Formats: sequence, structure tokens, C-alpha cells
Amino acid sequence: MKSADFEVGGEAGATQVSLQHESTASTPPAAAHEEDALLDAYSKAVVRAADEVGPSVVNIEVRRRNGEHAGSGSGFVITPDGFVLTNSHVVHGAERIEIVLADGRRPDAYVVGDDPDTDLAVLRVYAPQLHPVRLGESRETRVGQLAIAIGNPYGFQCTVTAGVVSALGRSFRAKTGRLIDDIIQTDAALNPGNSGGPLVNSRGEVIGVNTAVILPGQGICFAIGIDTAKQVAGWLIKDGKIRRSYIGLGGQNVPLHRRVVRFHQLPVSSGVLVISTASGCPAASAGLREGDVLIEFDGQPVASIDALHKLLTGDRIGRHWPLTILRGTEEIALQVTPAESPSH
Repeated sequence: MKSADFEVGGEAGATQVSLQHESTASTPPAAAHEEDALLDAYSKAVVRAADEVGPSVVNIEVRRRNGEHAGSGSGFVITPDGFVLTNSHVVHGAERIEIVLADGRRPDAYVVGDDPDTDLAVLRVYAPQLHPVRLGESRETRVGQLAIAIGNPYGFQCTVTAGVVSALGRSFRAKTGRLIDDIIQTDAALNPGNSGGPLVNSRGEVIGVNTAVILPGQGICFAIGIDTAKQVAGWLIKDGKIRRSYIGLGGQNVPLHRRVVRFHQLPVSSGVLVISTASGCPAASAGLREGDVLIEFDGQPVASIDALHKLLTGDRIGRHWPLTILRGTEEIALQVTPAESPSH
């Protein structure tokens, strides 16, 4: 019983004590032992994961040219030859980076590649006897499973917090405005300095890259799913950047009138209203005008700007692709040749 049920009266208080005593006395010794065993199993899982992944976590200090401290974060070694994964916002625009390994070594380091659109970056450090992490798979992650975050919040190195995976498939916007998908929500506590560190499961496999918290919310933290991180890291190691295409229009999401949707038998009920096009951009060259509504790209429905962004991948660059637009109530087919998106 809750104490709030017995706010006044000595007899009520005595009853409360008596009930608590009886409840405790009636707990079988086997059940109490089982509870201890479950707690011990939880502790062992956290300790095992921290022991395995802790040596791979690095502290990242970002400095300006004059040596002034400009920020800090975390990262983790993903290959034996020294590639380190972290967040883009930790190192973007840095003039000098200092890396501190878990064993205290301070090897030389530089940025291999940086992708603000997914808030991921890869660094390279030069040191022997590195301990790369084991990478898990996002599709095997389940809501409710143990989630362990390791990082350097406020400069306190190798801090471990634990919680559960609260939700999967979240999305939020990077600073560039693009939507990041495959986001893991967790209640494992994150603080400034945790950014770029690993989110780990009970097997010691990294399932995400810790990236954000909602302030002043409690226990609402986010990590980029490891499947996204593996793909982006591979591209950054290979090319130093992520190649994406663009067509150069400014737009906004708009609903389509029901009659227009029925008349043209459209697969979407919304599209992208063209507000502007940059001079000489692919959209202008294709004939797009202010007031047009883009509804299809390469046979794929375009219900929003985010849907268009997902279709504008690097393999679209320099090739002709069909567009479908609405101009007034008329459906018009065009062709566009996307260009490479400029670096941020």
C-alpha cells in the first residue's frame, strides 16, 4: 500500500506497518533469490559491454587555430588501422583536433570525411594496438532491450550510462535541414560530450552513434542507427564525402485538391510547390516555374521535400530523369539532369 492512503490516524499507520510486515514475511526465499539473480545478470551485462567497448572510445577535443578550446565530444574506433566514427557537429569546421585514447595516448588525428546531412564524420588516428568495436545491426534492435551509452560527458572520460531502447524509426532534422531516418530513441542518459560515442547492446555490439538530447526533457535521447552509420562511414572512408544530387528549387509541401487527385489518378495527395529556382540550376533548365507542383520523380511519388531529398542520391548526378508536375490543373512531363550538391 502507498503511504498516501494513510494520511491521518495512528491506527491507519499501524495497519500500514502490519501489512508491509506481512507482505515481506510472505515473500518466499526462492523469489528473493531470483530477484537478486536477475539484478546480477543485468549488472554483468552492463559491466561486460563496458569492458569490451570502453577501450575503443576516444575523447575528442576541438581547438581553434590560436589553441583556444572550441568544444569536445566522443568517438569510437571502428577499424584496427585507426578509423574513428563520431558526429559531424563535434568536428565540423575544426581547425585542430586532439584525440585522447582510453589508455591516455594522444595520437595525431585528422578528419577523413564529414557529412552534416547525417551528422556523421570519420577521423583517422595513427597509433598501434587499437581496439575496434564490433558493429551490430539496426534491424536486430528491439524496443525495450538494454542500451548502454559510453562517452565523455563534460570531459569525464569513459562514463557509462544504461537504459533501454525506448523507440525505433524516429526521424529528426540535421542542422542542414535534411531529415535523418533510422534514429534510435533511448533513455540512457546523454550529456554534452557524449555526442559521437557508441550506444551498445548487452552483447557489446554498437547499435548506434549517440547524437542528441531533448532539453529540458528527461530520458529522451537519440542515436543514429548503426546501419546508416556503416553506410555513411564506408562512403566517407572511400571518397571523403557523400555525393548527393540536387535540382536547385526552393519549395514547400502543399496538399492537392481532391478533384485534381481523382482526375489524374495520382498516387499522392500532396506535392512540392515550387517557390523559386536558382538561376541556371537543373530545375530552371528543365523548365520548372514558380507555382508548379512537383508530384513525381523517376516514376516515384513525391509527396514532400523530404521524399524528394531521399530520391536525389549520388547516382542521379549528370543523368536525365523524368519529372511530373502540375501546372494549374494540367499534368506535364519534363526531364531534369541533377547536378552534384555543393559541399556544406
